[in-house]
Amino acid sequence: MSLDRINPAELSPATGFSHAVVATGSRMVFLAGQTALDGAGKVVGETLPEQFETALANLLSALAAAGGAPADLARVTVYAVDVAAYRTHAAELGRIWRRAAGRDYPAMAVIGVVRLWDDQALVELDGVAVLP
Repeated sequence: MSLDRINPAELSPATGFSHAVVATGSRMVFLAGQTALDGAGKVVGETLPEQFETALANLLSALAAAGGAPADLARVTVYAVDVAAYRTHAAELGRIWRRAAGRDYPAMAVIGVVRLWDDQALVELDGVAVLP
């Protein structure tokens, strides 16, 4: 299995994401959207960074249960109820990502949404991984 991250020089610098990821492997894992729910189904964390950290941990837990690791992520979509707040916290969110998932960035998008399933949720992450 391999994931080749492609960042063409003619595009803006890819900071915290890859412009394209070419995936070669035998198993694809489709990861459901994860918010900052704890094991009891309650949203935890008051701030966007707190919720992002829990949502990312939940996404990575689902991936691990399927036999994958953070480096196997080919695509992640982030749904944020406040994109301006996401941009404001981008440096901190990047540190959280690197601490939990490393520097092998998937292709990513941040999508602004009116609300998520749980009213208290500020962010949701889903993804696709390619495993050997």
